[in-house]
Amino acid sequence: LQSSLHLPPLSIYTFSPVARTAAISSILSSTNMADFDAIYEDQDENSSILEAPNISLTPDPVVIRGAGNITVFGLSNRFDTDFPNLLHSRVAPEEFKATVTRVNVTLRKTLPVNVRWLLCGCLCCCCTLGCSMWPVVCLSKRTRHQLEKQLDWENCHLYSKLGLKWKLARQRCDSSLMMEHVLLVEFVPKQNLFKPD
Repeated sequence: LQSSLHLPPLSIYTFSPVARTAAISSILSSTNMADFDAIYEDQDENSSILEAPNISLTPDPVVIRGAGNITVFGLSNRFDTDFPNLLHSRVAPEEFKATVTRVNVTLRKTLPVNVRWLLCGCLCCCCTLGCSMWPVVCLSKRTRHQLEKQLDWENCHLYSKLGLKWKLARQRCDSSLMMEHVLLVEFVPKQNLFKPD
């Protein structure tokens, strides 16, 4: 108090209470009264939380690898339907299995045709200077596009409400340098309600 009000040394306060009160009132009347009316912004603990950068606390996505015996351009003919432990409190095992089964049905319809075209393209590759491989590339791209559309439909109808997002992604295989297509189940981060607009 003494340093903020520029008070005289402490020896003045050894007088009687009446003299002390008179001295304090004369000092306060001589200070700038504008300081008493000023409003200072208080820095509290929550302001540092609000100003902190966006820190995402979402877990890593769940990876569902191909479990089939045929792979064409990194796309397996079947995905594993085992329920991952990370999704226990997020989605029912029946819904998860139904989604993977629908993806597997699409792969079961399209990949045998891709394999036939791949065999024909390999047999005729020397005669056509590699042009016979184009149908396989186009069919594989169409299969991936079908799967992406199917996963988008699943996301719109069920998983976006649960805070999840399915997508088809390319990742490096664990055992080799080859790339493979996997299903990723990503956790959508929740909106920060405490951060102002």
